Amino acid sequence: MILIKEIVKQTLKDGYLSVKAQDQIRILLQTNYDSEDIDALIILQRSIAAGKVQKESPSQRQNHSSTGVESSSNIRLAYQVAAELACAAAMALSLSTKNQNQSSLGT
Repeated sequence: MILIKEIVKQTLKDGYLSVKAQDQIRILLQTNYDSEDIDALIILQRSIAAGKVQKESPSQRQNHSSTGVESSSNIRLAYQVAAELACAAAMALSLSTKNQNQSSLGT
C-alpha cells in the first residue's frame, strides 16, 4: 500500500501534484497515516505555497492550455490546496492528540 509520504516524495521530485495524487492523499487521510505522513503534508503545503510544486486542477486534466488568466487561477488554486492540506494536517494532529489524551486518562 502506498503511503502519503511516498506520494509527497514523488510529487516533490516531479514538482507537480496531479489530481490522482491529490485523490490518493485524501483517501489515505481518511484511512491510514502517521506523523511522518503529516510532516510530509506540511512540507508539500509549503512547497505549493512557495511555487516549487505546481498543482493540477481537474480542468487542467481536460484542457492543458496555459494563459495568464489560468496562471492566476492556478496560483489561487495552489493556495486553496495548501490551505486544505494544512487543515487536514491540523485535524489529523488534533485527532491523534485527543486519542493519546484519552488513553492516558484510562478512558
